[in-house]
Amino acid sequence: MTIEQIDPATTALVLIEYQNDFTTEGGVLHGAVAPVMESTGMLSKTSAVVQAARTAGVTVMHAPITFAEGYNEISSHPYGILKGVVDGKAFVKGSWGAAITDELAPQSGDIVIEGKRGLDTFASTNLDFILRSKGIRTIVLGGFLTNCCVESTMRSGYENGYRVITLSDCMAATSAEEHDNALRFDFPMFSVPATANELLSAMR
Repeated sequence: MTIEQIDPATTALVLIEYQNDFTTEGGVLHGAVAPVMESTGMLSKTSAVVQAARTAGVTVMHAPITFAEGYNEISSHPYGILKGVVDGKAFVKGSWGAAITDELAPQSGDIVIEGKRGLDTFASTNLDFILRSKGIRTIVLGGFLTNCCVESTMRSGYENGYRVITLSDCMAATSAEEHDNALRFDFPMFSVPATANELLSAMR
């Protein structure tokens, strides 16, 4: 499929949790996502998209998840995906694992969204306020996990009235089955799925 030409002035690229604990050898959760990362080539494709977005004038946003040591910001009895984060001691504020990967380090002009403590990037941050204050109408999503934080953010973006584009080869899950299932059944309901190359063409 192809996507319409995008207007850089009203478009934001939102990079969800491109942090060492996911992206990099030695990261707490890297082993779980590495196979899907390799199959999609997501880091190199995301880097190409980010460079083109900056050149075109698209707003580039980073949305890391971080917790103070002890995870006091969330329930004392976490379950599901957040229990895995706590048990693995992932994304501790100030740690190497919580840092955004060097390959996609924020540059001058980028915006780092602060306060993400859960799955939906809109839920505990000022993302919506910043998007609306900048006149953004289209959000482009990539990151981790396909069927978790990316999907939650996609659904909220859709509900909040944004045009949502999801980059199918710029995200990863903990299994190919989960990744593919989300892309096949869920993403077309709440977004315009596209590849990195399709987005690059739409930005030219």
